[in-house]
Amino acid sequence: MTEGIVYVLTNPAMPGIVKIGKTTRGMGARLNELYSTGVPLPFECAYATRVDDESKVERAFHQAFGPYRINPRREFFDIEPEQAIALLELMALEDMTPALQEEASQVDVEAKAGADKLKRSRRPPLNYLEMGIPVGATLLYEGDGETVCTVSDGRRVEYQGQTMSISKLTAELRNTPGRPIRGPGHWSYNGRLLDDLYEETYGQID
Repeated sequence: MTEGIVYVLTNPAMPGIVKIGKTTRGMGARLNELYSTGVPLPFECAYATRVDDESKVERAFHQAFGPYRINPRREFFDIEPEQAIALLELMALEDMTPALQEEASQVDVEAKAGADKLKRSRRPPLNYLEMGIPVGATLLYEGDGETVCTVSDGRRVEYQGQTMSISKLTAELRNTPGRPIRGPGHWSYNGRLLDDLYEETYGQID
């Protein structure tokens, strides 16, 4: 058993696709390897954490998201990053995301402008504040009509003193740690599903 890093990567040129992998080396070297001549833009780090046994954790993720794996010989999955992050946070020893995001931004500085332009042309990730849901607002879990959480910032909620993504909280409430969960489809604000509010906010972006 070796301690290492398990990461969740995205790529602006591959919308809707997530790469889940591991490394025991510097993440910068791994990101440079992935940025081959066949990849138009560098990968970006959505989340990365140090874990006790990176090989075991990686295998568990590949099995959990097996039905969504695009190619059995590649580590790419047709899921939302939040679905993988919600599970990986449960095994985290040390959040490495900020440091690895900085390393990722240095892989090809000149390509960043192209990546930013491409991302602006697509709908952004869910942000409660942009959707008109203020910090402290109460969200209702549609699973039982009684469980609630509160918005802590643009991307996370607070539940029983813990701050986390809505997808992680949904996975815990549904007791399905091995299955991908897209949280916004299970919560509402003022009687409206978060999914519907998202479409209303971002649906017309070109």
